[in-house]
Parts: sequence; structure tokens; C-alpha cells
Amino acid sequence: MISIIGGTGPEGQGLALRLAMAGEQIFIGSREESRGKEIAEQILEIKNIPPITVNGGSNLQAAKHGEIVIIATPYAGHKQTLIDYAKLLKNNIVIDVVVPFSFSKGQISTLPVSEVSVAEEAQEILKESKVVGAFHNVSAEDLLIPNKMMDCDVIICSNDQNSTNKVIELAEKIGGLRGIDGGKLHNSRYVEDFTAHFININKIYKTHSSIKISGI
Repeated sequence: MISIIGGTGPEGQGLALRLAMAGEQIFIGSREESRGKEIAEQILEIKNIPPITVNGGSNLQAAKHGEIVIIATPYAGHKQTLIDYAKLLKNNIVIDVVVPFSFSKGQISTLPVSEVSVAEEAQEILKESKVVGAFHNVSAEDLLIPNKMMDCDVIICSNDQNSTNKVIELAEKIGGLRGIDGGKLHNSRYVEDFTAHFININKIYKTHSSIKISGI
């Protein structure tokens, strides 16, 4: 099972939908159990998609039951959430999709994260988990359109090569996504920073731009 801690936001919902459509069993977690169940039910009600398995509940339940766990909380609650569930996430692959956004005068930038990336911060807390930074630049809006073919490369960073390979395979279950090995976890900081810039570009052109890497 793939569980999503903080899965009720757009990115969490989009990944839940697409991975469920790819045949994965999904559990959506929320700070409020009722909210997790509500979002799971909304996804199950989407029309014109194949039968899917999506359940919902609390973040605690998500941490307990996920074999692979996606962290999709707002950055403000990121650190404490990981501290709270560190023991439950021991030995798991933990995919961190969080970007520390800052909004000022209509522009989006990233907040400093103690001279490391959000994914590195997660690894420092989850010392016995295998943290992978991924899916930062994938449009949540596009993910939530079931029949829309994605057209995006997903840069995947981790200090554990086996985990990188597994997340590349997972990303490529979503039609139109290609997983790219981005090297060690410290490289995730560049992807996180660039994601904020993409959102500013999207505002200018009123579109959902993404990363495509040529020559590979």
C-alpha cells in the first residue's frame, strides 16, 4: 500500500488518483480522520476511470500502514509531522514532495531550510528511513484530470539507489511521466528551488509548464 501523509491537498489528491489508476492501493491521511475519508470518497466518485482502491483516515493510520509513504504536508507542518511519525516510518521508503513556498507581492519563492533541502531535512529526522525527493514539479492540476496525458520528467533524488530505482518505476506508472535519476539527496534542493520558479512562469503564461530533459 502507498499512503500519503497530508494527502488532502491538491498534490496529494492528484498523486493518489493517478497511482490508484495505475493499480496501486492508496491510503489518504489527514490531521482529521474524517477529512481523509472525505477526500478518499471524492476520488472514488470520479467518473470514467477504471475501478480503483482508495481509502482514507488519519495521518497516524497512514504512517502505520504504508509500505511506501508520501509526505505531502504544507512545509509549516513538515518537521513536526516527521518527528511525530519517525518510529512508524522506520525502514520505509519515504517520498517527500514538499516545497517550502513563500508568497510575497504576487511572487513565489522558496524559504531557506537550514542550508539543506526539505528532503535532506526529512532524512535528518527519519534516520532509519530511506528518503526520496520526487514529484516536486508535477502539476497537481494536471494530475487531477484523469484522462490527461502527463508530459513531464520527474527528477528523483536519494542516497539509496534501490529506493531511487523503485520511485522511478512508480513515477513511470503514471502515463506520460518519466523518472530521471537526479543523484544524491542533496541535489533535491535545486529541484525544490526551481519548482517555485516554474509556478511564477505558469502565472505569466497561464499554463502548467514542467521539466523535460533532452539527451537522455
